[in-house]
Amino acid sequence: MRVIGLMSGTSCDAVDAAAADLETEQGTLRLRPLGSLSSPYPPRLRRSLDACLPPGGTTLAEVCALDTEIGRAFADVAARADRELCGGRAELAVSHGQTVYHWTHGERALGTLQLGQPAWIAEATGLPVVSDLRPRDIAAGGQGAPLVGLFDVLWLHGREGAPAALNIGGIANATLVPRSSPEQPPSAFDTGPGNALIDAAVRQLTSGARECDEDGALAARGTVHPGLLRHLLDDPYYALPAPKTTGREHFHLAYLRRALTKSGTGGLPAEDLVATVTRLTARTAADAVRTAGATEVLASGGGTRNPTLMAALAEELGRTPLHASEELGMPVDDKEAYAFAVLGWLTVHGLAATAPTLTGARHPSLLGSLTPGRDGFRLPPPAAAPTRLVIEQPTE
Repeated sequence: MRVIGLMSGTSCDAVDAAAADLETEQGTLRLRPLGSLSSPYPPRLRRSLDACLPPGGTTLAEVCALDTEIGRAFADVAARADRELCGGRAELAVSHGQTVYHWTHGERALGTLQLGQPAWIAEATGLPVVSDLRPRDIAAGGQGAPLVGLFDVLWLHGREGAPAALNIGGIANATLVPRSSPEQPPSAFDTGPGNALIDAAVRQLTSGARECDEDGALAARGTVHPGLLRHLLDDPYYALPAPKTTGREHFHLAYLRRALTKSGTGGLPAEDLVATVTRLTARTAADAVRTAGATEVLASGGGTRNPTLMAALAEELGRTPLHASEELGMPVDDKEAYAFAVLGWLTVHGLAATAPTLTGARHPSLLGSLTPGRDGFRLPPPAAAPTRLVIEQPTE
């Protein structure tokens, strides 16, 4: 089956698409990448989205408009992906949509909301669409995030030791995959802020002229402030047991402003502030995976493009090796889009895409809702659940 995975993460900056041929054979799911593309949100849509996200307020009229406009943005990218990556022969689109709120209370997730009406994707491409993948896991008592856990378990199956997949987006998440150990089953959790506080600090300090700390330049010129870092590390989230999840509802600009006020560091130079929150991301991610018992870390996501962050992460990990996911055939920028393509493939083949140890749910769940394509949709024959994922490099 030729599948397009569509993703926009907690950085809320663009729609990413990755296309793959997927087939299963004797317990192995084979993924042949067909390529990827990305399209930034139109500036007006990006401004509207940023304004409604916590701690900002919104109206139902604005939510309705965002659902439509995000859906159209996803539809445009899906149509391009079918045309440019699949030669017009895609069979399924899988849309994560745009998370605008993930409702948590203490150790529990109570609800989640992703916008981006899938009908626009089905209309633009003619393809059936699997979407809205997170709520079913929450209804079963799970966290609903990170949903890439089962993908990581299949991808890292059989690797020596206890590898950890770490994705650094707006929020950073990790999956630990111990090798066949009933005493230590796989686990997944959000480690805390990835790029969220770095981006918030840069946008504030540059009055919106910059969206991120490009190449980690600001952080590289700054010095970490120990007092502010200690204050940020005292956040109760880091002490919660896995599985756990968080989002921009918690880690945002107002959160950072409060931390500056409470720690008495309001006059901190811009470079020092960015250096401090960059170290926070590195420290919390490294502490989380090391405490979980990781023997190596395979990193992906936008944060891997920040050399200052990656150097800090390597330093915090100490003797635990740090690799880029592409060393195992998975492009660092495309992992989540490919992961959601796989989750949608599992859904249409009648297979659960979660596991209780990964999300805390009472049982595994089939995920998502299905929007029929132009010619309706006929489910493929049920498939046996794969036990591993092999990424095959495309032939020239």
